[in-house]
Amino acid sequence: MGKKAVLIGALDTKGQEFLYVKEKLEAHGVETFTVDTGVLGNPLFQPDVSADEVARAGGSSIEELRSGNDRGTAIAVMTRGAADILIGLEQQGIVGAAFGMGGTAGTTVAATALQGLPIGVPKLMVSTVASGNTKPYIGVKDVTMMYSVVDIAGINQLSRRILSNAAHALAGMINYMETEQGVVEDKVTLGMTMFGVTTPCATRVREILEERGYDLLVFHATGTGGLAMEELIKAGYIKGVADITTTELADHLVGGIFDAGPNRLEAAGITGIPQVVSVGALDMVNFGPPETVPAQFKERIFYQHNPTTTLMRTTVAENRELGRLFATKLNAGTAPTIVVFPKAGVSLLDMDSKPFEGKEERQALYEGIKEHLRSNIPMIDMEQDINDPAVADVIADNLLTLLERNKRG
Repeated sequence: MGKKAVLIGALDTKGQEFLYVKEKLEAHGVETFTVDTGVLGNPLFQPDVSADEVARAGGSSIEELRSGNDRGTAIAVMTRGAADILIGLEQQGIVGAAFGMGGTAGTTVAATALQGLPIGVPKLMVSTVASGNTKPYIGVKDVTMMYSVVDIAGINQLSRRILSNAAHALAGMINYMETEQGVVEDKVTLGMTMFGVTTPCATRVREILEERGYDLLVFHATGTGGLAMEELIKAGYIKGVADITTTELADHLVGGIFDAGPNRLEAAGITGIPQVVSVGALDMVNFGPPETVPAQFKERIFYQHNPTTTLMRTTVAENRELGRLFATKLNAGTAPTIVVFPKAGVSLLDMDSKPFEGKEERQALYEGIKEHLRSNIPMIDMEQDINDPAVADVIADNLLTLLERNKRG
């Protein structure tokens, strides 16, 4: 069976719309495969995977869901089932692209399934909620969200145009993917983290590594950025890491908006790929506009990065704990690891005469790492700040050494 565009959604209430998209795709020569997630009634047309099959994959049956008459339970079951079905189809080599559409419930079911697909597989979601906070529906995957503007309730003058655009877009994605099947990328891919306040360092490291023939994926350390990098490390895409900007640890510890969760800084260690790690932007915790900063922090030191981003200086106590967490995470891994510590500043704001300049805070961070880091993990002390070219050179040179050593086995 060849690769197809897999359409996921409620073929009872949205059957007309799915049939419209299905026919548009097939007019482009794209084969389709439909997965029915409708609970209320019979599908408008015969799907390839029935709603009962989806319900059973989710731990129930369509009869139980209908008799139970509990919308929340039904959505949860169909969400689990659709995700399981789509992963199975992907493992069978059937999925060339995936498409979903719906309101809040339909978006939850389909988008969760789309997130289970590997990065790079085309994923398109037409949704009534695509103009709001899309983070729950996208996660760290390359899901394309298209706002439906009107409710997905029949084919009308506006929905016809939007669904046509969606079908044409998905057809373009899947057909173009076919033309790239023979392209082989022989460069080794590396990951790197950066922030605005560590840009000079990250830029120089990137340029050095690219000059040596490596392919660099640069992640903005905004929570989702760190999560995306860790996901790609675990998936085997990334073979080495210059984790310059570990600021997401501070947001996780203190409660900022760029929290990458409890497992940040662990994927490289688990998979065993070479990593050079630094302490970029651990001088700050990120919040939104000033009025969104929690009241308990009102006496702290702040810097207004822009109208929508408020930075808060981390304290001595927080830095000591961040150092311990940093070291503990690295200690748990098996990866070839080197730590680079810039003693004159960890960001553009943490320097002499700058708003977050803090020698005591840096010393606490340094001691927290030094006291807990395994003795066989080298820690290179640099007298310069993180954005000094000398620091970037040390990070790049040491990562190149680890990569070469790893290549030799």
